[in-house]
Amino acid sequence: MSVTIDITGLAADGSAPEADRWARISVVPSPLAELGMALHVLSEPGHHPELGGWTAAVSSRLSPHLADRLCEADFLWRTTFSDVFWAFAGVPGDRVLPGATLAEDLELLDKLTDDQFVQAALEFTCGVRGDTPRPGTLDDPVLRRRALDMAAARGPMQERFTRRLLEDPPAIRAWLRQLLLDCEEAFFADTWARVQPQLAAEARHRTELLRRRGLTEALCSLSGAFSVDEEAALITVDKLPVVRTATGDGSLVLVPTSLGRPHVLVLHRYGWQPVISYPLSGPRPQAPSVAELTRRLEALAHPVRMRLCRYLARAPHTTGELADAYGMSAPEISRHLAVLKKAGLITQCRRGRYVQHQLDLSAVARLGSDFIEGLLR
Repeated sequence: MSVTIDITGLAADGSAPEADRWARISVVPSPLAELGMALHVLSEPGHHPELGGWTAAVSSRLSPHLADRLCEADFLWRTTFSDVFWAFAGVPGDRVLPGATLAEDLELLDKLTDDQFVQAALEFTCGVRGDTPRPGTLDDPVLRRRALDMAAARGPMQERFTRRLLEDPPAIRAWLRQLLLDCEEAFFADTWARVQPQLAAEARHRTELLRRRGLTEALCSLSGAFSVDEEAALITVDKLPVVRTATGDGSLVLVPTSLGRPHVLVLHRYGWQPVISYPLSGPRPQAPSVAELTRRLEALAHPVRMRLCRYLARAPHTTGELADAYGMSAPEISRHLAVLKKAGLITQCRRGRYVQHQLDLSAVARLGSDFIEGLLR
């Protein structure tokens, strides 16, 4: 399960200096994307427990009227992240970048056609996919009906909003624009003033790392979700959908977020620039990949290995000691220990002639939170 980005069109030819090889990969913060992430945090605080203080403070300042308006369109940011918050990627042009201010980002949002806006708004919540070319939802009665039916299944509020969106896109666009401006006045201006310097510093650092150390180091140092094959010019992001997209002759934009951990997001809309949104790195360990989580869960699912873990949680033991304790052969114990070691659940240390094994309690303790973070990524 992954999103693969073909960046063949971005690589400079062999005559270009190594530092300029990936010059068409840009690292730029986006005020609009960060506001979208802020709205997600407010609507799904359980995804972001470390931001509980910020969530409580902002929620207490929201007027009842603004809070009600946010509920009307929260499907744009609650369970998914609408592509409308990356509007710059859909504006015609090879290298359109996010604006420096929310006003500039909203001007880029205004440049999207009505059909672009509607499809981006309905992609996830109403099943309007965006990774392949297709007729416009506004012009296709079958797609309109399907969007309304799927919206109805999610409740009357979303059905009403979707009907209004399909019947009068300009009115909804104006409504959403004003809502975002009201959010800026109510809380986001203060938040952006606090996080913007961090995001700008991260953009400078990541750009320099890209120039000096290459694409693999610049991306893989962010998260275990990334893998890079520079020769094949492919970036793979560990996500639930299986999707392939390409930059063509355009560009790739990396958008850091201060509020978005643990989410790593990838825009793969047909005809738009690919975008990767990633959270600022922090002091805690990176969450393992889905494959690593699968190995750990499978390792613990075996009854013998679960018994070994209970034994190794108390003190380190050698293979021979474990074999004697469980009445099994040393090779059998070794095979089970190898599975636990590959899953990263036990550590080893040598004491003279003997190798002792012990359960890594910190890894096991993180498994629950790592599992949740892997799902939310």
